[in-house]
Amino acid sequence: MDASTTAASVRGPGRNLHRFANPGRFLRLSGAVLPWLAVSGVLVTAAGLIWGLLFAPADWQQGDTVRIMYIHVPAAWLASSGYLGLAICSLLSLVWRHPLADLAAVEIGPVGAVFTAICLATGSLWGKPMWGAWWVWDARLTSVLVLFFLYLGHIALVRAFDDPQRGYRAGAILALVGVVNLPIIKFSVDWWNTLHQPASITLTGSPTMYVGMLWPLLISAIGYTLLFAAIVLARTRAAVMERRIRALLMAQAAPEGAAQAAA
Repeated sequence: MDASTTAASVRGPGRNLHRFANPGRFLRLSGAVLPWLAVSGVLVTAAGLIWGLLFAPADWQQGDTVRIMYIHVPAAWLASSGYLGLAICSLLSLVWRHPLADLAAVEIGPVGAVFTAICLATGSLWGKPMWGAWWVWDARLTSVLVLFFLYLGHIALVRAFDDPQRGYRAGAILALVGVVNLPIIKFSVDWWNTLHQPASITLTGSPTMYVGMLWPLLISAIGYTLLFAAIVLARTRAAVMERRIRALLMAQAAPEGAAQAAA
């Protein structure tokens, strides 16, 4: 295999990724998808929360306090999966210089931070009647708090430089380093003796939750996911349009500045 063939094979995935990153194509596709995502996210989330908060059975030990689960657990799932999406965008940016990856990463950060804050707040509300304290330095709680700070650090870092590209690179490196916290969040209840209960839903075993509580929880999680995707997509669309408008304004200003200098 000669050098040109090798280079072409290496550049192939990058070319395919960039083919889907054309700003005009992205705006057209996202404009068609966004209304469906937003409407379905609102409807599915509303259905899951109404079912869980009003009609699902109470827990035999925790009573109606368990209903906060339908807000807390989907937020926790999205906090971790949102950061995974942030890390994937950062990888696309660093390795393939994907033109939309930086913008998507910037917009995922605030949304993920909000979902993580919801997770922490509802967890405290749930923990008070169950544990007798608003906060304990439990391994799961502490690792999620670290995740929240990672989101905030990324938000601050990408905006800390005059050159946006330097901010994107620094934020991408932080996002990839912070991925190590995700397995800690996931397996903390298995690795250490914690107050937080183990996962009720696993890929390798049957759910330990009553089916009348499981279905509204899954529906809420699907709704949260659709809403998360819709919000990030809308923010990324706005960022792309803002960048295009800025480029047009700079292009218009350049001839005017040249004409003034010549005069």
